[in-house]
Amino acid sequence: MPPGVDRSTAAELAALVGPPGESPGPRYATLARRIGELVALGQLAPGTRLPAERDLAAALAVSRVTVASAYRLLREEGRASTRHGAGTVLEAPPAEAVWTAPTADPGVLDLAHASPEAAPQLLPAYQQALARLPALAGGHGYAPGGLPELRAAIADRYTARGLPTDPEQVVVSAGTGDATATVVETLLQPGDRVLVEHPTYPGALGMVTAAGGRCVPVTVDPADPDAVVGAAHLAVRQSSPRLAFLMPDFSNPSGARLSAAGRRRLAATLWQQGVLTIVDEVTAELWLDGQGPLPPYAAGLPDAATVTVGGLSKAVWGGLRIGWLRTDAALAASLGAVLGRRQLSVGPLDQLAAATLVRDLDTVLAGRRTLLRERREVLAAEVAARLPHWHVPRPGGGLSSWCALPTGTSSAALVAAAAPLGLLLAEGRVFGTGTVFDDHLRLPFTLPPDRLRSAVTTLASVDAALRSGPVARHPARSVTVV
Repeated sequence: MPPGVDRSTAAELAALVGPPGESPGPRYATLARRIGELVALGQLAPGTRLPAERDLAAALAVSRVTVASAYRLLREEGRASTRHGAGTVLEAPPAEAVWTAPTADPGVLDLAHASPEAAPQLLPAYQQALARLPALAGGHGYAPGGLPELRAAIADRYTARGLPTDPEQVVVSAGTGDATATVVETLLQPGDRVLVEHPTYPGALGMVTAAGGRCVPVTVDPADPDAVVGAAHLAVRQSSPRLAFLMPDFSNPSGARLSAAGRRRLAATLWQQGVLTIVDEVTAELWLDGQGPLPPYAAGLPDAATVTVGGLSKAVWGGLRIGWLRTDAALAASLGAVLGRRQLSVGPLDQLAAATLVRDLDTVLAGRRTLLRERREVLAAEVAARLPHWHVPRPGGGLSSWCALPTGTSSAALVAAAAPLGLLLAEGRVFGTGTVFDDHLRLPFTLPPDRLRSAVTTLASVDAALRSGPVARHPARSVTVV
């Protein structure tokens, strides 16, 4: 037995865990949670070797599949690991990442955030908005739910994409994240489960946790995006989630995109099981090659089956804090009332500019796609030249590549070593539950080409330095990821 590793017998662990009993959700999740609680309470020490699956199954009078699934969940959440010669071993509870605001230092090379500079149409839109502002300045300045012309523009955009929408079904928010948080905070009760893609946008994970919810991760494979349909169907049957959070188009960070058939099947599965789906479309129209537009996820479903959220942060500029949600008119009114109590209204000048930009969004997006294609090629070429042992996928859309790191390379170590050199990175672990994805790194292609080249040059030097010596694991670093 390796030094420092104690062994827990099946009988001892079964006595600590207690009988399975009648708990909500699948038995394997209950077992995994109970083992995690024992570690947190100090009754099981990190480094403890868990009993063989067959032995613990017999001691608890459950199936071996139940124990194997519990061990797998513990590993996925970073609470256990498989060590050579020691089996499944308990780990210390993972440190949580506390996010801070992105830096405004122009000397920093920022690959932590997938946010390009403003589109050229931004300033003219604000100039038009400023010229029209006097017409609103005589009133109180509040527009609960959004200015009528912006809501109409958003509704028309959905209708043109194949999702008939009335302005009453649209609520304007202060960004896509604000819309998502409103849905989660309003509809989620403590203990409720939320189906999430894995990996997924870290902000969504944080919102669920803050609301007292529990994430049910479903693996997303960029090489086979539609495989998530079967996995989600199984997870829904086992866990009965209240909500689901999905990015059907160019999911952040994986870049996966559901096919037209895949999204229809997944939508039908979740609707039939009574799961309300939050559909994040912030990158839905940022295809760079391939098929081009696909039907919105919500097309063909009852309006109350989904809440589609969108915004202009990726298409236009992160500093334009305009987002929205689209759903059934009655649910939209309820969510709009929650938003109204929290912030009364989004600023009218921003909304006037956004109305112009939404009406001209095809032109804005055409320029954005050209810019992102160029930068995607720059990133791919630089990585191929300076990090040839790395594999950086070429996503068909979105703003970043989800890079599987070479064996033995830790994204946490890269992040820690790059920061003093002025290079910000977002480690892979923030995109998942627990501490998985330390072997991945999200690489945005949103910086200008010269800054992308400098960033990859610095990254290559950090990688070389780490490969020349031992790579240690590091606590999760504080970073806001967008």
